[in-house]
Amino acid sequence: MDSIDTIRGVTVNGRNYRLPQRPVAVACLDGCDPEYLAVGLAAGELPFFAHCLAQGFSGQALAAMPTFTNPNNASLVTGVPPAVHGVSGNFYLDRATGETVMVTGDAEMRAPTILAAMAGAGIATGMVTAKDKLRAALAKGMPIGAHGIALSAQQAASAREATHGIGDMAALLGQPEPDQYSAELSLFVLDAGLELARLGKARLLYLSLSDYVQHRHAPDSPEARAFLRAVDARLGALHEAGWLVAATADHGMTDMARADGSPEVVFVGDLLDARFGEGVTRVICPITDPFVKHHGALGGLVRVHVSAGGPSVEDIIATLREDARLEEILPGAEACRKHGMAPHMEGDVTVIARRGVALGSRAADHDLAQLAGERLRSHGGLAEQTVPFLLSAPLDPAWLAARGALRNYDIFDAALNGVAA
Repeated sequence: MDSIDTIRGVTVNGRNYRLPQRPVAVACLDGCDPEYLAVGLAAGELPFFAHCLAQGFSGQALAAMPTFTNPNNASLVTGVPPAVHGVSGNFYLDRATGETVMVTGDAEMRAPTILAAMAGAGIATGMVTAKDKLRAALAKGMPIGAHGIALSAQQAASAREATHGIGDMAALLGQPEPDQYSAELSLFVLDAGLELARLGKARLLYLSLSDYVQHRHAPDSPEARAFLRAVDARLGALHEAGWLVAATADHGMTDMARADGSPEVVFVGDLLDARFGEGVTRVICPITDPFVKHHGALGGLVRVHVSAGGPSVEDIIATLREDARLEEILPGAEACRKHGMAPHMEGDVTVIARRGVALGSRAADHDLAQLAGERLRSHGGLAEQTVPFLLSAPLDPAWLAARGALRNYDIFDAALNGVAA
């Protein structure tokens, strides 16, 4: 945290955020491509989102690159891109040790959070994530206790006052701890937020959902529409209770399957092995996390690391550019400059797929049986960068004009500073 001023608010990573003038809830609708809202709004079945469109603010923003869960949640709570906060993937190769690292804690977070600053300023702040892998990172620096609550739906029953700021949330809600592969995981997050609001334990909420539904179901499917109706109802309940509600997404979602339903995948490692031989390149899939069942660790961006004595970056790029399914193949440093990614997590070459195409390392490294016959739907590239940006109250035109193109990590700035008086 940079500073606290009880009149002006808090300054975090160079931005000033006013203390909430009324209760504020910010929701990260994981994987909520704008098309999901478009379908429900056209059908007239999303009254809260319709309210945002008619009486609040309803627009679109660009997510941080790469369009994965960890980098974008970190961006939302810090207000800055991965180049600043340091989290540029769910999974990366540690260049110093040569070992791969799954991002499941707070070690990679290099910037303070708005949540910690607000709690430190005495604002009762609650943070609920779907997956426990995000809880530690997003709660970094937050004083847990009277002004700081941080828990996950995945491990809701394990929450304790001393470590989470509140006890067993499953018991409080009278709901079982939800399965990690279910729509209920996200709905539990919203129910927990509503309960914190009802109990008067939060004036600022950050609610981060799961993209399980979007990975499995297209926007016009009955399952996706039912899920969005349930999300809409809960956000609407917060709004009716007097909260300013803001919502965006960490990334969109793209169908990456052929007409016959089989995945459209470029296995980058296999292409490079065929040209340069085995063992000279290492392909990292940053989408990899403990929840690979619904995407098989296949996403829209991968990173190539070259072994000492291996082919040149230029030769790798030239080889990969022969495949028309790839949109961008850049030296890692150039990709970082262009897309605001963290250099220490980047590879020697960054590869981004075209819309509708997934990237993997080597076919032998991916268990596509985990998709259980479902069409592959995933994210990570430029095709999933456009996301919704919504508030239940209008934005000040002067605030909008000063921002220019919206980024999803402008959402706290919008909710705390940008709402018209």
